[in-house]
Amino acid sequence: MSYTNQKGKYDELIEQNGVRVLIDPGVLMHVIGTEMDFVTDRLRSEFVFNNPNSKGECGCGESFTV
Repeated sequence: MSYTNQKGKYDELIEQNGVRVLIDPGVLMHVIGTEMDFVTDRLRSEFVFNNPNSKGECGCGESFTV
């Protein structure tokens, strides 16, 4: 995941509740159905992803298999 202010030519724009997310077309099929939330508690403040298509993920949570 990276941050950007510019939409690429083929990027998919998803906007909800004032939040804009750009998705690269190369990964779009892998993230369909994914729910994204921002969690803040005493130990962390981070984006959390729930992908119902995921069959497993690495220990850090950056990568997943479908």
